[in-house]
Order: sequence, then C-alpha cells, then structure tokens
Amino acid sequence: MTAGTPTGGEALVRALCGHAVTRVFGIPGTHNLEIYRHLSAYGIRHVLTRHEQGAGYAADGYARVTRHPGVVITTTGPALLNVAAAVGQAYSDSVPLLVVSPGMPLRHPRLATGLLHETRSQTEALRGVAAFSHRVSSVAEIGAAVARAFTLFRSRRPRPAHIEIPLDLLEAAEETGPVRLAPPVAPLAPAAAAVERAAEALLAARRPALVLGGGARGAATPGIALALAEELGAPVVTTANGKGIVPETHPLSLGVSLHSPSVQNWLTERDAVLAVGTELAESDLWSAPPALNGTLIRVDLDPDQMYAGLPADIPVVGDARLALTALLAAVETPGGVRRHARVPGEDPVRRAGVLRAARNAETAGRDARWIPYLRALRAVLAEDAVITSDSAQCCYYGALPHLPLGPGGRYLHPTGFGTLGYALPAAIGAKTAFPDRQVVALSGDGGLQFTVQELATAAQLGLPLPVVVFDNGGYGEIRDEMAARGDTPTAVDLAPVDLPALARAYGGQGTHAYSPDELTAALTKALRTPGPTLIAIPEETP
Repeated sequence: MTAGTPTGGEALVRALCGHAVTRVFGIPGTHNLEIYRHLSAYGIRHVLTRHEQGAGYAADGYARVTRHPGVVITTTGPALLNVAAAVGQAYSDSVPLLVVSPGMPLRHPRLATGLLHETRSQTEALRGVAAFSHRVSSVAEIGAAVARAFTLFRSRRPRPAHIEIPLDLLEAAEETGPVRLAPPVAPLAPAAAAVERAAEALLAARRPALVLGGGARGAATPGIALALAEELGAPVVTTANGKGIVPETHPLSLGVSLHSPSVQNWLTERDAVLAVGTELAESDLWSAPPALNGTLIRVDLDPDQMYAGLPADIPVVGDARLALTALLAAVETPGGVRRHARVPGEDPVRRAGVLRAARNAETAGRDARWIPYLRALRAVLAEDAVITSDSAQCCYYGALPHLPLGPGGRYLHPTGFGTLGYALPAAIGAKTAFPDRQVVALSGDGGLQFTVQELATAAQLGLPLPVVVFDNGGYGEIRDEMAARGDTPTAVDLAPVDLPALARAYGGQGTHAYSPDELTAALTKALRTPGPTLIAIPEETP
C-alpha cells in the first residue's frame, strides 16, 4: 500500500481487496503492470497461467467451488479476446466472473493510430458475451465499477462482468476517497401468493416430479431439496449443473438424465413438475424441450426464465433456498398423515429404479467403455472430491449419468456454451481454492489439447492434480456425427501424441492405464504426488 493519492492501478487493487478478493488469475503485460505492482501489498495472490483462456476457466472453477467471484486480470487486445470464450461459458452457466483489463487511453482517437494492442472496441467485444462491459473515465470511478460488478453478483443471477480501465488512468494518481463497497443484499424472497399456489398444485398432484438445475444448489446444503422430494414422494432429475444436489445414490434420484427419452416421456406424464434454477433448455435435454401435460412450476431468481423455453404455469421468482424452504413448510405432513395426493399403488422409489434402468439400457452399448473406469474413479475418490469436466464423450455420455455424486462433492461441467479445454484449468482453479481437497480433471484428448499448456501452471503450483484423459485419437463426437449422417469422417482424426510424456515435459508425471485396476493404482498414487499426473486411457476407435 502506498501513502497519499492512489494511482488507478492501486485504486483497482484496493477495491478488489475491499470486496474480499484474495486470489486472481492472469498474465502480466506491458499495459497492466501498474495493477501487478500493488497485488502483494494488498494480500492478493496471483496464479500465473500460460494462456488467458486458461486463466478464465481457472477463475470459473474457483468461483464455482467457493461461491465467491473469480477474478481475471488481462492486458489489452489479444489477451482480453483470449479470455472471451471463458466469459461466454461463465455467462451460460451463471458463474460470477470479473475480468479486468486496460484499454486504450482516455482520449485515444477513434481513427487507428497503431498503438500496441489497439482494438476497435474492447467493450463492444466483451459486451457480446458478458452481462456488462464498463469502461471507466476516471480513477475515482474504478471503485464504483468494481462495486457495480459485485452488486450484480449478489443481487441477481450471477454472470460475468468486464471492467476496462484506460491505460493512462492506471498510472494517473487521483483522490478517490473511501473504497466503495457493494451494499449487502438480502436474498430475494418469493411472493407468498406464488408459494401458496405452487404448494396447492403440489399437494393436489398425484404424480409429481422435481427437476433441479444449478440455481437450486443453494438449497442443497441443509437438504431442503431432498426433504421436499421425500415429502412429495417425487423422483428427482437434475441438469448437469445440478448434479449431486440430491445424492445420486438416493432411491428417488434419477441423476443427470434429462437427455434420456424414457425420462423425458416420464416428465410428460407428470401432473406437476417443479423445476428449480434451470432453463429447461436444449443444452439440458439434448433436444427440444418436451411438451409437458401437467402444471409446470418454475422457481428461479431470474424472472426472464418464467417465459423462456417452457413457460411457467406457476412462476415463483426468488432465491431457491427461500422458495423451497417455504414450499416444504407448506406441504409438510402434520401429525404423520400425508396431505398430498398420490396414485394408489404407485411406488415412487420403484418408479425411479425402473427409470434408471431404462436410461442405462438406452445407451448400454455406447457407455460400456467408460463405466468400469468411472467405477474405479468413484471408488478411489473421497465424497467431497471435485471433478472437472470437458465437452468430451467420456464426460457427457460417461461421467454425467454414470459417476454418482452427493452434495459434498462437486462436478464442474461446461454446459450450454459447450467450450472445449475447460477441465484442466478449471481443476487448477478449484485446487488453488481448496488445496487439501481432492480435485480431478476428466477430459478427452481433443479437448485437453485446447489448454494442455496449463499442465505447466499445475506443475509450478506443485499441488496434487490427477488429469484423467480418455484418448480416442481425435474429436470422437464429431467423428460419430459425420458417420451418422453418412459422411466420410473428415478432419476429426488427430496424429497420436504421447500425452504422459508431454505431461512429464511440462514438469508433471504421466502414465497410461489400460484397465480399471491400473487406473485405480495410478489415481491413488497421483492424489499423493505433487503437481499434475496425466493418466491416459487409450480407447478403441471405430
């Protein structure tokens, strides 16, 4: 900290510190050195990645496991555009991510001058993928911009924000006064009338169902969502981002199964569907949403979701924890006598078991190659392990439906935007947040190579980080889609790479696992070995 008038760089760091930021991700550059100058003085640790996209995914992983905004510091031009894919993913998955960058000088002319990293409009570029992009015009405004971002994170659906500080303002010194802090914001309570209507519909339902998305995660900690499912006798299905909110070993859980035709048909037969914190979008169902024949009750912090996709018959706008707590109180059984209707003779636990079996039967041939390895993975990992995922077949076909998870663990998956290369840097972000917690990255060989250079970041951090890679020699999903169209697979096969050797070249460890037992041994060792250990599992390709 410096005495006297702060520069723009110090004003930024001071504002981040005031909002309890203790870790940032990024790469220093010519134009942002004034920011880096002050980080250590304010107790903010920096994680140096090898690419700005990796910094974005790492900050995203950090934010998802800590529920505190992840912060990325980039420099101008190409560095900022490099992080744009991560910003788009954070927007899609409702992740609080703050990206800070320098910009062209305050009075930079509109006509190009050839200044280093000159870009037509950084704010326009980021505005297309973030909730907002704010270019400040004074040092004093920097604190207000940071407070604006944190207010967004606290008061609405959390989504990424970008702050641009003209590079001359970073070096300029101005009086700023006290740090502006985002005001405390109480969780949005749902309207009592909406809760009452929803409760009446659930009590009258004979065949209810629960659909839980990422927005329901706040209701998981005290088991509210599970208690409501048990009270209603309602099977529960989740989206990818809702994975593990209800223990996936619970007899009422269908896990991540919205993509299953059997589960979709079952939903159409329900007379009441309670959907919490989910868009019910194509990215959740892997197809157009089915037409529901029953009453759709939607609980969401974002009022726009009441009209998007499948419109709500009963909209409940508010915090998921408050809404589900109120619903549970309204439908709870007094004196041991059930108040809600139920089809005579229908056993919801048995029904859930039948649906799980039907889901597995639909894809038994396709998924068989991953399931034994996923069982080995589950047997080694602790209940509170964090697993990061990529847009890879082994993840969305394999781990999402077939790797059981409970509320103590987390599964971080790039849904919706569907970026590649997420798993490794996101695992780095999660591991820096919780160094003593098991974290494993799960990827395919194609996706891994989008951000494989972050193995060097993991090696430099020296934290145990297994990276499990199913290697099918290229882009397996696109290869299969081409074949299904009757096309000759084109540009989907990658030349073989010795991925374990590459991990060793980056300063980590590497090995192959040719069986589930070999994966068990390699993973057990990797969880005790400082730095990354890449475990490659060769797959047979068509």
